[in-house]
Amino acid sequence: MDTLKLKDAKDMLVDDYGNLYVYKNKEFSFTKYDSLGRQLGKMMLTVPYKVQTVQNPLSVPLFSENAQEMKFVDQNLNEIQKVDFRQKFGFIKMAYAEDLQQIWLLDESTKRLIQYNFRNDNTINSYPFDASFDDLTDLLVYENKVYMLTRNHMRVFTLKFEKIFEAPVENGKRFRRENEAILVITDHSVLQYIPEKEMVKIFGDPEARIVDKNTLSYFEIKANNLYLYNLEQAQPEKLKGNPDPLPKATEQDVERSAEMPAEPDSQAQKLEQKTQEIESKNPAESSLQKIIEDRSEVQAAGTE
Repeated sequence: MDTLKLKDAKDMLVDDYGNLYVYKNKEFSFTKYDSLGRQLGKMMLTVPYKVQTVQNPLSVPLFSENAQEMKFVDQNLNEIQKVDFRQKFGFIKMAYAEDLQQIWLLDESTKRLIQYNFRNDNTINSYPFDASFDDLTDLLVYENKVYMLTRNHMRVFTLKFEKIFEAPVENGKRFRRENEAILVITDHSVLQYIPEKEMVKIFGDPEARIVDKNTLSYFEIKANNLYLYNLEQAQPEKLKGNPDPLPKATEQDVERSAEMPAEPDSQAQKLEQKTQEIESKNPAESSLQKIIEDRSEVQAAGTE
């Protein structure tokens, strides 16, 4: 792609059709390109917006803390619906569109997590959630679990505000859910959450400025160039969790193994070598008794 299209990009997302979405915070623009770099749509926004996901390109949700609203745009980035939170709620710190009917809201003023049906304009549930909303970058609710991401941590809670998991994360930006897999997108890497155990890095490049993935590939912007990687090219790396079940051998282990007696396989090799020597010297002496005697000598030597 033209490097000018990627210059000053604050964020990048890729849908499963290979279309690229570039958000530039400097001018509050949101632009969509196809896989050949041709522009398919563009939005000029008046305040900053956070793009939640582009996994459904027919309905892309964008949330603005400044405007206290969420927009939904179509495949050409034309606005199809706007939900205003100012008249009905306090101050919404973060919003997560679960589907085309429900939005989960973190109300900072009342310290509550709210399940809101914006189609019918009614509140389904409201849960006390006295957590710190400082430095919050994203929110996700899935199967009665609340995932909260900051620049430095990823935390998982129940709906009763019971903490299930916490792990350090460097420069966390947003969540991505692929079926049951919960992924975390950071500035330089893609992490996967192993439920209640650990975080695993499935893709990373310390020199990348922006990374993302779809179901087929990993993408990164580095030096204003766009790079594409197959999923098989990434090597998972554990960030936090149980140690490997098979520890690496130490120098003491290697020295100790060198001092141990020869294994049965090496004894068999010695026996075969000794038999060949006897037959080469004098075939007449290669009687069964001679072989048995030499075998006894080899086995005795192996156990000394």
